[in-house]
This record gives sequence, structure tokens and C-alpha cells, in this order.
Amino acid sequence: MIDPKHMDALIKIAGPGGASQDAAELAPHLTEWRDKFQGNCPLMLMPADTKTLSAIVRYCQEHRINIVPQGGNTGLVGGGTPGLEGRDEILVSTKRMNRILAVDAEDFSITAEAGAPVAALQAAAADVDRLFPLSLASEGSCTAGGVISTNAGGVHVLRYGTTRALVLGIEAVLPTGEIVNSLSSLRKDNTGYNLAQLLVGAEGTLGIVTKATFKLSPPERQKHTCWLAVESPAVALKLLSSLREATGDRVSAFELMPRGGLEMVFSHIPGARDPLDAPYPWCVLTDVATSRPDPGLATALEAWLEAELDAGRILDGAIAATVGQGQDFWRLRESMSEAQKHEGGSIKHDISVPVSKVPAFLAEATAAIEAGYPGSRTTPFGHLGDGNIHFNIMQPKGGDKQAFLAQWEAMNAMVHDIVVSMGGSISAEHGIGTLKRDELTRLKPPAELAAMRAIKAALDPNNILNPGVLFG
Repeated sequence: MIDPKHMDALIKIAGPGGASQDAAELAPHLTEWRDKFQGNCPLMLMPADTKTLSAIVRYCQEHRINIVPQGGNTGLVGGGTPGLEGRDEILVSTKRMNRILAVDAEDFSITAEAGAPVAALQAAAADVDRLFPLSLASEGSCTAGGVISTNAGGVHVLRYGTTRALVLGIEAVLPTGEIVNSLSSLRKDNTGYNLAQLLVGAEGTLGIVTKATFKLSPPERQKHTCWLAVESPAVALKLLSSLREATGDRVSAFELMPRGGLEMVFSHIPGARDPLDAPYPWCVLTDVATSRPDPGLATALEAWLEAELDAGRILDGAIAATVGQGQDFWRLRESMSEAQKHEGGSIKHDISVPVSKVPAFLAEATAAIEAGYPGSRTTPFGHLGDGNIHFNIMQPKGGDKQAFLAQWEAMNAMVHDIVVSMGGSISAEHGIGTLKRDELTRLKPPAELAAMRAIKAALDPNNILNPGVLFG
């Protein structure tokens, strides 16, 4: 239990409006979106600036008080939930540090505080005719610091890369309370270790991000959104290759969805309707875009569609006629997770394998689940373009939810073993958090784990920052 005198001192450091012990205000910060993790915390601090956060961390370091940093609380692996496993921790939210600080159109860069939502970054970039290309279903809530800490991916990794590829510089508070300022838009800086990149994907275990500078791109002035029906993931993979070639590698998103998952969307999401007149085993949603109007792109796309239809690889399809129709297509894809919540228990796998191995993975993992857990409904969907598949498994219809969810760890191990055998990763974009901590220890090569632990020990020897995450 944290001594009340320490909480009083921290409240004073946080300043007016910078702290809360109100249970109702704390409640939304103590559980994650899918309700798998329920935390506990006596105090939430909401610093207004880096200097205040630094003072908070210094105090916690001096008195060995554990801190869990939190951004928009859109995580799914228990990485930002305080008080798990009986730990005494305070919560530090960056939600008051939410300003866009600078947008430089000529430099193609944007600088923001850690609590700025991704949607705000997108809007600020658009205001100067630039594109912040990170796009996720939670972009209205997830924050700059959060996507950095998890190295979030989203739907445009195929063309623009993960968050890591977009980060140019970071300001952060280290576990000692010291402030590291590498807040630069430099594209080239070979002056030793890249501390900013070290914090990307560190899940708040090495420092708390306070500001960041991101790379921008030219806007997509012409975009064609296509909804395509295919027989199998193997055919979808062939379409990905041929489409990249046919359009001069201007594919910015390429998503794969199974019929079963789409039926859940049509059943549970108001206003959702099938873009096609008949059901098909799999569908692909793809964006082809260019930064300058190009009539030749539309011609090339139409020729590609005609050739693939004639060859039988595309069974049916629709090209969005308006921006609104394209948004309707994307709403179906982005509603996949929400729709599954209405179907009962779901065991999740956020995995990646080499793009060329996605069809083989789906075949092998689906067969293993069907054999080991009869009646379970595999519902894989996601980013075929970068090899990241959300391999979700729904409980059997009419089954007991809690009995099904009790199989989480065993099912994870089965799927993860297949992933690793194919040279893949057990966490493609959501992080390790608490959820996958044991699996990381089981499957990460010992030398890599040792190096990660050594970095953690060097920067945070007293283990006060997110102590239950990654290693435990």
C-alpha cells in the first residue's frame, strides 16, 4: 500500500487539476477496451507539462513508488492498466499534455505532446496539405505517446511503415526523472545510440514519452478504394503482388476479411451492409493512391481488375464511386473487432508472419484450432499487405463464455508455436504488456531477452516504470 503522505506529496507536485482520487473518474482508466484486464489504483496523476512529470518521476524514484504510464487507454495487452497482479502503483496519464506544437509543411514534419490523439495529428497535417499516414480504428482516442510506446501499425504499414518509421525525434522523462530531449526533425544523425528509437515499442518501461516529432507525407490526392471477393487467402496474396506491379507500387492498404467475420458485422453493426450481391468466402479491401492526380492510375486499375476478373482470381468486386462509399467500405473492416464482442468470448492473436507465408499460416493454424477446440470459430482478419493477421477465435455458438476463455493460454501457445515455426512474431502491433509476458520469455531467443533485460536494468535499476510489463 502506498503511504498516504507520498500521495499527498505527489498531488502537490502535480498541481491544480493534476490529480484525482475519485473512483468514478479513475474507473475508465482501470480497464481495457475488451474488459480482459481490471486494474486498481489509488491515485491518477495528470501532469500538464514535462517539468511537472519530471518532478513526479524523481519523487517516485526516490521513494520507490511504481508508475504505470497511460495514453488513450486503447491498449489490448494489459500494458497500461495499473494495479494488476496485486501491485501497488500510481497511474500517470498524459491526457492533459495534448497540444500540437508545430507543423512544418516544408520540412514534412509535425511535433506534438504525448497526449495528442492521432486524429488530431492527422487533422493538423491536413490543414497544411500534408498527410500523417498512421491510421487505426482507435485513432480518435489513441495518442502520440501511446502509439510510440507500442510501435502501432495500422492499415498503411504496407506503404508508409509502422510508427517506428514515422518517428524522427522524442522528448521523454527517464526513470530517474531526467529529461532526454532528442526532439529533432533530422533525417540523418549518426551520433551514437538512437535513444528516441529505443523508446519506440518499449511500452513505457524505459521512459515516459512527453513530446514527439513525426515525419509527414504528401497527401493522397487521388484514391481508389476497392472491395474484392476472392476464393482464398492464397489468391488474395497473388492479387497483392499483381496490383503492386500494375499500379507502380501505389497500394497503400490491403486488408483481408473472412465471410464469417463479415457476417458478424452485418448482424451487429447498425447500417452495415454487404457491398456485393452474393456471399463469398473471403474479401479484400484495398486502397490505391497517388499524391498527384493521375488519369493513368485509374486506367491501370481498371485494366488490372478486368484481367483478374477474366482470370477468375477476382470473383466479384466494387470500386467506391464516392468518398463516402469508400468510408462505408472501411467502416466494415474497422468494425470487425466491435462486432465480435457481440458473439461472446473471443481469444485473440495479434501475430505476423512473412507476407508470403500468410496463406500457409492461416491453413495450418485453422486446422490446429478446429482439431484441438471443436466448434470454435476462427475469424482471422487484418493486414495481408504487411503480414499482420488478427487471428481471433470465437467461442462455439451456444457455448459457455468463461469456459472458453479459460483456454486462452493453451490456445495462445498452440498458435504462437506455429507462428514462430514460420519465422513470425507473437505480437505484431499491440505489444507484449502483461498478457504475453510469459510467451515472450518462452519464445524470445535467450540472447535477445538478456540484452533487453540489461537495457531495462541500466535505465531503470529499481524497476519503477511499468514493472509488470514485458518481463514481470
